[in-house]
Amino acid sequence: MASTDIGVDLGTASVLVYITGKGVVLKEPSVVAFDRDTKKIRAIGEEARLMIGRTPGNIVAIRPLRQGVISDYTVTEKMLKHFIQKAIGKRTFKKPRISVCVPSRVTEVEKKAVEDAAYQAGAREVAVIEEPIAAAIGAGVDITKPCGNMIVDIGGGTTDIAVISLGGIVASTSVKIAGDDFDEAIVRYMRKKHNLLIGERTAEEIKIQIGTCYPDGEEMSMDVRGRNLVSGLPRRVTVTSAETEEALRESVSQIIEAIHEVLEKTPPELAADIADRGIVMTGGGCLLRGLEQIIEDKIGINAITAEDPMLCVAIGTGMFVEYLSGDKTLS
Repeated sequence: MASTDIGVDLGTASVLVYITGKGVVLKEPSVVAFDRDTKKIRAIGEEARLMIGRTPGNIVAIRPLRQGVISDYTVTEKMLKHFIQKAIGKRTFKKPRISVCVPSRVTEVEKKAVEDAAYQAGAREVAVIEEPIAAAIGAGVDITKPCGNMIVDIGGGTTDIAVISLGGIVASTSVKIAGDDFDEAIVRYMRKKHNLLIGERTAEEIKIQIGTCYPDGEEMSMDVRGRNLVSGLPRRVTVTSAETEEALRESVSQIIEAIHEVLEKTPPELAADIADRGIVMTGGGCLLRGLEQIIEDKIGINAITAEDPMLCVAIGTGMFVEYLSGDKTLS
């Protein structure tokens, strides 16, 4: 039986598994519910996400990856194993070849931790691929040509910005500001402005439903429930999209600053290509309303969101495996 080639997008917010020939077969939140008393894992993925902020003292719902880097090695390994087995089933006899993607600026130690976790999860061979390259392949950009492409991949924990030409990264940066920071900014804003304490799940809902980072005149609002910090009692507040723009302003401007910084380091010929072709945006974080417009306003270059921004990295990682196996047959 032929072995399965697997691409894994090991993200801070979610894990996606791509199988050659089948596409993305699994997308689950990277959350693990852990029982402190018995030291056993209670739930993994979506089931564990629903427990965030709602667990008794002995059970904790944790995210084993923080800002694109493994913060809890043992739990990550178990989570990876669980997702890979769930994706391929128990029926394979031969160990799969796995490629995993990591943010562009990770250290060798962090890269090694990802590799080890994949081997422990049952891989025969492991290839570690940098996130912007995977995102570019997944977005359908031909990275083998000698022309500049700029990728802005806004994930859950990190935003990777890179200029790619001839299959390699020319200039890049990775900032630890992304989707999770947008949620935290909303939590802080609600506390400061409305004296209301909300959880990260509620903050994420606000971001998805009415979040915007560009004041375009279209006003949306939603009711938010939380705990009043003055009375200590549950309370309901109506939040508008204009308020989310105010809450997210600082985080978004830091991402724009990072894009600016990468463009400054880009050779002039490639910069000219980017000005022509635009900036390609991938990752779940780029679904934030108004992000394209604000980048165009501040940078002066057209920004285009990829077709399936959340799946780009996983698809690219999987296609990279195929690209590698193509190379293997040539040699």
